[in-house]
Amino acid sequence: MSADDVLAFTIQALREMNYYTDDTDADSMLGPSGVDLDSLAVSELALRVEDQFGVTFDDDDIETLAIMTLGEFAAEVAKRAELIPQADAARG
Repeated sequence: MSADDVLAFTIQALREMNYYTDDTDADSMLGPSGVDLDSLAVSELALRVEDQFGVTFDDDDIETLAIMTLGEFAAEVAKRAELIPQADAARG
């Protein structure tokens, strides 16, 4: 999975959440100066991404996500997803 896959999923999820995405791209901010997600919407988006890609976010992460661009968010999710098999192997 690549950051591009995460970006495409994220934009689709935003559409499903009834956000305007026609001008949304990797440089769009998630927060007020971009897509304009409030904290509840950021949490909902994070849950959708967690379900799709198997990553997790804690409360501190949610605050940080709101100030990221979609590209930064997608890269972070892709990075966390790459670490999942390594974490499973270390436990196993």
